[in-house]
Amino acid sequence: MPVQCDIRYEDQITNAVEQGVKKFGGIDVVVNNASAISLTSTEKTESKRFDLVHNINVRGTFFVTKACIPYLKVSSNAHILTLSPPISMDMKWFMNHISYTISKYNMSMMAMGWAAELKKYNIASNALWPKTTIDTAAVRNLLGGDALAKMSRTPEILADAAYYIVKKASAICTGNCFIDEEVLKAENIMDLEKYSVVPGAALYKDLFVD
Repeated sequence: MPVQCDIRYEDQITNAVEQGVKKFGGIDVVVNNASAISLTSTEKTESKRFDLVHNINVRGTFFVTKACIPYLKVSSNAHILTLSPPISMDMKWFMNHISYTISKYNMSMMAMGWAAELKKYNIASNALWPKTTIDTAAVRNLLGGDALAKMSRTPEILADAAYYIVKKASAICTGNCFIDEEVLKAENIMDLEKYSVVPGAALYKDLFVD
C-alpha cells in the first residue's frame, strides 16, 4: 500500500507540472516556496506534525523539482530557486525546534546538491532567504501577531530579489545561499525602506540569520 500511495503522489505532481507546461509552453524557473512551520521542541512535536512539516518542506520540494527537471533541461536559462536559509551549525537554531530546522536545512542542502548535479545541463540552483521577518500569515498568526508584522518587510522584497537571481545566466549563477537584502544591494538598490510594513520601524531578524 505505501508503494501505491507514493506512485499516486508522484503522478499527481507530474500531472500538475504537465498541465503547467501545456498552458505556458515550458518551464524556465521552479520556485520552491511552499513551506510548513512548527516551532516545537522534541517532546512537543507529534508524529503527524513532524510528517506534515517534512512532507511539505522536504518531500514536496524534492519531487516537484524532480518532475520539472526534464523541462528545465530544454530551457535556455533554467533556474531552481528554493526558499530556505544558509546553513548554520549554531545550536541556537536547533535547540528549540529541531524538526523545523532540519526540514529547512534539508531544503538548502537539496538546493546546493542540485547545483552540482544539474550543472552539466546549465540548470542553476540557488537558495534565497529573507534577512528580516516577512509580513505573512505565519508571522501574524503563529509567531508574533500584528506587533511582529509591523517590524517586518513585505513579500515584495523576496519577489524582487528572486527576479534579479533568475535573470542571471544559469551557467554562472548557481550554488548560492542568497539573502534578499544582499541580492538587492548587489544590484545597487540601497534604499530598502519601501519594503518595510511600517516605514522607519525597527526590523526583526528572521530565523537562521546571524
